Amino acid sequence: MRMKKYSKTRTIRATALLGTLIISSQSHAVSFDVEGTAVSVGGYAKLDAIYDFDSDLGFSVQFPRIALDGDNGPEGFSNLHAFESRLNVGTSTNTDFGTVRTFVEGDFYGGGGGTLRLRHAYGEWNGILAGQTWTNFGGFIGLTPTIDFTTPTGNALGLRQAQIRYTTGKFSVALEDPGNLGGNVVTSGLGPAKSTFPDLTARYETGFGALRVGTSTVLRQLEYYNSASDDEQTKFGWGFHLEGAYDISDALTVRASIVHGDGIGGYINVGPNPPAYVDETNNEVETITSSGVMIGATYKVGPGAVNIVASEARADLDDAVQNSSSFDGSSNEQYRSYYANYIWNAAPKVTFGFELGRHSREVYDGRDGAAVRVQAMAKYSF
Repeated sequence: MRMKKYSKTRTIRATALLGTLIISSQSHAVSFDVEGTAVSVGGYAKLDAIYDFDSDLGFSVQFPRIALDGDNGPEGFSNLHAFESRLNVGTSTNTDFGTVRTFVEGDFYGGGGGTLRLRHAYGEWNGILAGQTWTNFGGFIGLTPTIDFTTPTGNALGLRQAQIRYTTGKFSVALEDPGNLGGNVVTSGLGPAKSTFPDLTARYETGFGALRVGTSTVLRQLEYYNSASDDEQTKFGWGFHLEGAYDISDALTVRASIVHGDGIGGYINVGPNPPAYVDETNNEVETITSSGVMIGATYKVGPGAVNIVASEARADLDDAVQNSSSFDGSSNEQYRSYYANYIWNAAPKVTFGFELGRHSREVYDGRDGAAVRVQAMAKYSF
């Protein structure tokens, strides 16, 4: 096959065009072709306007900030930001060996807010994906839309990390970064945590008429190096995720998901605790059991939809508090969220929304606290 000669002039023109499109296009999709490669540029600008009646929960809900009952502190906080705004570039190139696709996306939640950060960066060819994107353990079938960027706790979605994945039909399997979402062993200074093997995830999705179902599993090895005995201590971790959505009518959809595991840590979105710790009575790794559940409903009304969501994530800390100095009565054990919102399209590529949320946390010794947030958004896509 004859290769096309590299054209510096064409590359400069394409680069200039891309820069112009990124700067000037605010209200419509952008796509063009560069020497046989289809290029698309997308994203949106979004303003979030937030008022916290109780604790200041941050740019998106951060559960550890919720004040416990009896704690003194200021109340009432306003916050406006545009950090969720994002930009992405995708390509698709047809070759004699299959279509090659790439996708790169960033938003501005980096550095605590205001700095560009990587969300997705991956390539895909003949079912083989390599790069950073949504974990294969998660899914969006059970997701009910929220305006808050954190999304409900107690599920396995909204999580991205580096991986290599193979997909065939409705089944996918991946090797994923072991020390990122799932987290490492809390060693209490007894030695460094380590990962010998990547996490293994597998997922299957299917549908039965109005019902859509997704199920996934994760297997992982948790380790730390015991510097005193010069050996490595390991423990096996596992988890499963089941989600579903059912269209009761053209207007009403209900969704639910459940995630449970031993040693899965952050594979539960906004989970309250790490995956494992070192038992200081015998210097062995012990896993932490955790669970999450989320239920929600969407009802189409007028130009948009009403969404209601309830979710919870909980960790079992009984042994950790007794046997590790890294845990005590103030360690977070349970998070809960309730959302109600209305999101609508005011015009093509223009979305508005209002949301009321109540969030709570409970620590091991039984103390708890709650915080109420109202949030509005304006999003302009291109």
